[in-house]
Amino acid sequence: MNQSMSLPVPAAYSLDSYIQTVNRYPILSLEEEQRLARAWHDEQDVDAARQLVLSHLRVVVSVARHYLGYGLPHADLIQEGNVGLMKAVKRFDPDRGVRLVSFALHWVRAEIHEYVLRNWRLVKVATTKAQRKLFFNLRSLKQSLNALTVQEADAVAKELNVSRKDVLEMETRLSGHDVSLDPLVDDSEDSYSPLAYLASPDENPAQVLEREQTERLRHLGLAHALENLDDRSRRIIEARWLTEGEAATLHELAAEYGVSAERIRQIEARALQKMRAAIPA
Repeated sequence: MNQSMSLPVPAAYSLDSYIQTVNRYPILSLEEEQRLARAWHDEQDVDAARQLVLSHLRVVVSVARHYLGYGLPHADLIQEGNVGLMKAVKRFDPDRGVRLVSFALHWVRAEIHEYVLRNWRLVKVATTKAQRKLFFNLRSLKQSLNALTVQEADAVAKELNVSRKDVLEMETRLSGHDVSLDPLVDDSEDSYSPLAYLASPDENPAQVLEREQTERLRHLGLAHALENLDDRSRRIIEARWLTEGEAATLHELAAEYGVSAERIRQIEARALQKMRAAIPA
């Protein structure tokens, strides 16, 4: 199935409007789902496939919401999940005796997992100086594994000379490690959970000095890596990862360069891979 079929896109208008739109698509009965699935499976009826996708877009929105703790744009998470949904519809066999939603969850999660693994680690920590400080020091400054109280957040903010908002935002990002991402055994429509293999080990206080040195090396490596990118790749990385304001979406950059969002994603992925090689681990 052509992944460029006409579908509503999160970045085309406000995310709230997109979610309201996809929630208006009717949920298919078993009989309707079987009829459309057979039309696609047996006759390659693209309109039938489109109806199957549209009726399950709300599921992607629900799944994507569980990955917001990694600091990635909700619209991009939804877009990646939609790619997984289309792959699921392409492979769905109505004779398997399961509903499409159960089959599609694996593909939606897999696509979002791949996006998170590809993009979360590089240095969402490098978007601002305050975030870099917090990424490398927040765990060692916390007194316990519990969420920070307002008083504790203010103390950390004062210690690192950053805002309370930055402290709480970084804590939210880092707390994503503590949640299991494995789906429940029954794999039902509502059994969404986060991915254990994204967890990272707790840091040792003895590593504080090493972290400070690593931060300096990362900053130098990031600058060097950006210098080695072509103008378009550098613009995409800066707009997506290094801006002080709201990060640009794939579709916004696609419109700027007159190419598809998938093309922007490919350029971004190659640029990130090249940068990783230049930034000390």
